[in-house]
Amino acid sequence: MTTFTTPSLSYALLAPILIVLGGAVLTVIFEAFLSKAIRPLVQLSVTLGTLVLALGQLWRIRNESSLTAAMGSVAIDGPAILLQGAVLILAILGVFLIADEDQFTVQAAAIPGSQEERESIQSGEKLTEIYPLTLFAVAGMMLFTISTDLITLFVALEMLSLPLYLMAGLARRRRLLSQEAALKYFLLGAFSSAFFLFGAAFLYGYSGSVSLAGIYDSVSGGTGNSVFLLVGIVFLSVGLLFKVGVVPFHAWTPDVYQGAPTPVTAFMAAATKVAAFGAILRIFYTAFANAYWDWRPFLSVIAIVTMIFGSLVAISQRDVKRMLAYSSIAHAGFLLTGVIALNKAGLEASIFYLFAYGIATLGAFGIVTLVRDSQGEVTDLSRWAGLGKRSPLVATVFATLLLAFAGIPLTSGFIGKFSIFSAAYESGNKSIVVVGVLSSAIAAYFYIRVIVLMFFTDPAEDGTSVTIPSNMTRLTIALSFVITIFLGVFPAPLLNFISSMAIFIR
Repeated sequence: MTTFTTPSLSYALLAPILIVLGGAVLTVIFEAFLSKAIRPLVQLSVTLGTLVLALGQLWRIRNESSLTAAMGSVAIDGPAILLQGAVLILAILGVFLIADEDQFTVQAAAIPGSQEERESIQSGEKLTEIYPLTLFAVAGMMLFTISTDLITLFVALEMLSLPLYLMAGLARRRRLLSQEAALKYFLLGAFSSAFFLFGAAFLYGYSGSVSLAGIYDSVSGGTGNSVFLLVGIVFLSVGLLFKVGVVPFHAWTPDVYQGAPTPVTAFMAAATKVAAFGAILRIFYTAFANAYWDWRPFLSVIAIVTMIFGSLVAISQRDVKRMLAYSSIAHAGFLLTGVIALNKAGLEASIFYLFAYGIATLGAFGIVTLVRDSQGEVTDLSRWAGLGKRSPLVATVFATLLLAFAGIPLTSGFIGKFSIFSAAYESGNKSIVVVGVLSSAIAAYFYIRVIVLMFFTDPAEDGTSVTIPSNMTRLTIALSFVITIFLGVFPAPLLNFISSMAIFIR
């Protein structure tokens, strides 16, 4: 007779994720039953309230640690708290951008340019389905960073990915480009998920376990078939590295970044990187730590190629969103150096870098939403000429964020790059550090080129203007600017806080 074991869950430790999931379900119910007149305000309020409440609960459990909060399938430890906190903060700022519903189509199923779509736009309705989608994606991201078995990891991967596939196709303007982006993201994401499952199957065949602890024990004992281990690591890495957009798994990145609604691009570029790299750090720092010399060569090659490719190709881009997309590819290569370092300094630097990069990314894409003409956003870089004369404040903020991406001193980007390259140097990966520094120099060229274009070129009379942002968008841009400068000038408080918590438990 089959016996069932009653699951034992620590609801207090799982509360941040449960709060977000509860908020997501609540917004779905409101979507079905509330009137169209009050729905936008209620959905926005519930979404922000949910995220703030989850962040408060996360702060309450910041000193807790457990491997048994959910029957051994998740780990609550210092890095989990830090990464979940980063996801929630970035999500709150991302929702401020998403609150500008003018970016989204009212009826996603309507044919672009059809009479049905024109009527829905003229009705003045707002798309509010974006809020439950955002909360479900955030819940998946939070679970992804704390998962300690391959099944939970896969569930979290799909939970964060599926809402993003839908959100990428909701742009009000340039609908065909947006739908194309969503389709590409979905198809390539499905392939990457298949690779993840193949890798999980091989690792189960190697260790007889789907838990990271079980895989770690098998690697330490050296009792399994090493071919299964290597194939499993490679396939699992493909599924994970796709989410962060490293070469050669980057093909979706520029198209999706360009086609998706800009607030969605901002949210996706910032929060998804934190979640995916959080999972990568946990897996490689715990399960695969004793197989370092097996996976280090191919990850090193990927990191080097990614840094060089992202920096070089970004130079030739004429669209600001595609330029930022290739910039994100280069940054993914920089972040991989923290994984390869495999030391405490690398873990601390990676977490700081992820947060600093995410904040600057939200601000940069927030600026992109402000430069418009009568048809909507203007992303052609040639039409950003003279932006510093049209709107000196907006151009100055954007220039500051670009300098942070370039790693210029007195910005958070400099502290992040210095920390992560220092960790790689300490671990003996000097070649990666050299390539990283050279790639940063190349990247600085195309960032400074945009700054020169904005401030030292006369504006053309082409109808391009800077719109007055909504209070929500203004708040996101202002906070991104302030935090970027603050972390560049006074990084010690955050670095010390991260250092006190950045220890994985097995």
